Amino acid sequence: MSKAFSLLMLVLMAIQIVKPLGLPGLRKRTDFWKLALIAIAAISLTAAIGHWGA
Repeated sequence: MSKAFSLLMLVLMAIQIVKPLGLPGLRKRTDFWKLALIAIAAISLTAAIGHWGA
């Protein structure tokens, strides 16, 4: 699941650079780094939950 999420976030970041998404906080092309921070946090959270559950 985290691989699919990673791919989705990469696609969203590429779209944000080409044409901004227009969501609150993502109105400029240079705001793609915010998506990267969200992706890192979400992947870290899923990894931590996966290790606790195993």
